[in-house]
Amino acid sequence: GRLTGGVAHDFNNMLTAIIGYSDFLLMHFKEGDPTRQIVEEIKKAGQRAAELTQKLLAFSRKQTINPETVNLNDIVKDMEKMLKRLIGEDIKLVTELDENLGLIMIDPTQVTQVIMNIVVNAKDAMPNGGVLTIETRNVIFNTEYASKHLDTKIEKGEYVMLAISDTGVGMDEETKSHIFEPFFTTKGPGKGTGLGLSTVYGIIKQHKGYIWVYSQPGKGTTFKIYFPMLKKTEGIKIKNEATVKENIRGKETVLLVEDEDLVREMISNTLTDLGYNILPAANPREAMRILDERDNSIDIVVTDVVLPEMNGNELVRIIKEKLPSVKVLYVSGYTDKGIVSGGVLKKGINYLQKPFTPVSLAKKIRQILDRAEG
Repeated sequence: GRLTGGVAHDFNNMLTAIIGYSDFLLMHFKEGDPTRQIVEEIKKAGQRAAELTQKLLAFSRKQTINPETVNLNDIVKDMEKMLKRLIGEDIKLVTELDENLGLIMIDPTQVTQVIMNIVVNAKDAMPNGGVLTIETRNVIFNTEYASKHLDTKIEKGEYVMLAISDTGVGMDEETKSHIFEPFFTTKGPGKGTGLGLSTVYGIIKQHKGYIWVYSQPGKGTTFKIYFPMLKKTEGIKIKNEATVKENIRGKETVLLVEDEDLVREMISNTLTDLGYNILPAANPREAMRILDERDNSIDIVVTDVVLPEMNGNELVRIIKEKLPSVKVLYVSGYTDKGIVSGGVLKKGINYLQKPFTPVSLAKKIRQILDRAEG
């Protein structure tokens, strides 16, 4: 787990720069510009690499959940083109989405990973082609139904179901009983890690959901996933990035402490472009020098947790002796659970895990600055 977390930390630093600069460029290219398409592909590659680090973190149980209010249909629709490319021309993709689907609280990135992992397995189960069906539906579980039809206890209530079915080779009972175990795979050498479905299982459990598999040899396979439906959906607004971008600009002064040159430059360029006054520092020593020169004209400190000379928490402690009301945002390639359990940071701090997009960073900074207390 410790080795996995360390490798993921280094990858996340690099991916923050790749994804961040891609987004930065996309802000400056108009729709239809041929260069824009190239940059979009670079960003997609970075996002796929970020998903790989999330798999590593999920396996080592260091994965961080960032839940949002989501309509699962939106995730499926956003993935359709990508899924069609993934499964190829011999497999037909059918979607049956409930128009009145309830809202759920999930991490969109992780649930996207769940769908991808199951679809990859479905594709491999249909070497001669077939049909892949993705269905969403509102369901209500009562105790009687659950006890008769399901092999585990489930809390009664309203759920949103995601079903992914294929017309592939299917599985026997023995195979089915092992599919969620780490490193279990029916694929040949070099064709699978055996982490895909164990990762799926871990993500579903983290979201307090349930997953079942129905399969018979020669009759295909269906995965059914159930997420608890939000009880109060009235008045909840789901913001997309286009809406968010209108509310993330600012004129405040930001002290940025980041020892990775690429990441520091990306954040500086992004926030400057959004109107902020950026004071970049490559290490705590530079940050202290800037602090001495600027007196009280710093609104927020954005600092990496792991720095040379001292960690970000120690640096903030010194800064707050001079600026007790200054607001703080910690960033790191490590997960928040890892740095909290390691004693570096306290629970409840403002934290953003790498890799992040410029929009998510700016949104987080804006939220912190707009709060009454810091």
